[in-house]
Amino acid sequence: MARPSKHDGSIYPRQDGKVLWMVYRDRNGKRVRESTYTDDWQEAQRKLRERLQSRDDRVLEVVRKGEKLQFSDWVDFFLENYSRPPIRAEKTHAANQRSAKHLKAAFGQRPVADISADDIEHYLRRRLQARVQVKTVAGVIQKGLLKPTTVHQELRVLRRMLNVAVRKRLLPANPCWGVEFPVKVNGLFRPHYMSWSEHQRIEVQAPLYLRNIIRVITESGLRVYKELLSMKKEQVDLENAMVWIPDSKTPNGIAEVPLTELALEAFRDQIRLAGPGTWLFPSDENPTGHQKCLRTVWHAVLRRAKVPYFRLYDLRSTYATRLSAGGVADEWVTQLLRQGDAKVFKKYSQMKLQMKREALQKLNRKANEGQPGFATERPN
Repeated sequence: MARPSKHDGSIYPRQDGKVLWMVYRDRNGKRVRESTYTDDWQEAQRKLRERLQSRDDRVLEVVRKGEKLQFSDWVDFFLENYSRPPIRAEKTHAANQRSAKHLKAAFGQRPVADISADDIEHYLRRRLQARVQVKTVAGVIQKGLLKPTTVHQELRVLRRMLNVAVRKRLLPANPCWGVEFPVKVNGLFRPHYMSWSEHQRIEVQAPLYLRNIIRVITESGLRVYKELLSMKKEQVDLENAMVWIPDSKTPNGIAEVPLTELALEAFRDQIRLAGPGTWLFPSDENPTGHQKCLRTVWHAVLRRAKVPYFRLYDLRSTYATRLSAGGVADEWVTQLLRQGDAKVFKKYSQMKLQMKREALQKLNRKANEGQPGFATERPN
């Protein structure tokens, strides 16, 4: 038995041009006419099939909205409403802006719905072959190839943008879900556990204020920039051995944080170093502000200590790992980190595995050999 005509569509040419049009009925039975924007019969048939499939999947309106929305307009909307503080940190917004500049150059004039997984993979391959460009007074200088981690950051930003479009029902699905990153990125997002020997070597080379920062983070788990560098002296309660965090990355981060004796001593020393001002870590460049970046000094200290580079933020991961290695339950570690999602603890299990491997290197395979009464051969 043939299907009712209301479920079918057709392709036809118009008298005023070569572009083919399609006609079909929506789920309410209303007749819809649209241009296929092509004069190729096979391509027009493919677009008609996509329309009918979208109608049957109840996402036809979503697809049609996405076709009208240009990618550049969506990027601007995302940066304004889903990237700025307090939704995201200032550093995250700056990273999103850098990635958006390259994404708009590649997809800016295209409708959001027209971007496919193949288009994204082609963009990633092209970016992996591009070189770093540095603007100077003499002009633009070409340096080495872009790092895969830099290109992967652009993919993550694009995935966030399109995820919001899916939630806003502007896209039926995120094309990034079907993207495979062209190259392997080693060590991506794997936190570094700072061993005690590395800790001691770094502190020897660090200036006093950075030594205090290292001790505070590894003993309390405070976030480096959002919570510690912007801290005022009035937030530190030396008598009760705690600090108050009024603003944080997440709502769970706003809390009173207890301090160990080592962290308490570091805060006392830093208050003495800070002088009479309001800030705990005053800026040398701005008399009324606080320090905002430790990247340069952190690189220099690790280089002098002959320790491979790792992020300063990984000191917070070190704090969690030391708690876990000390026998603290995972649920309590999550609460001490002031995290709302227990899934965040998965990344610390990688460091616990590393500690177990280090312990296995200490196996004594000749234990008890040569001692009286020890059987060197197995009995029959």
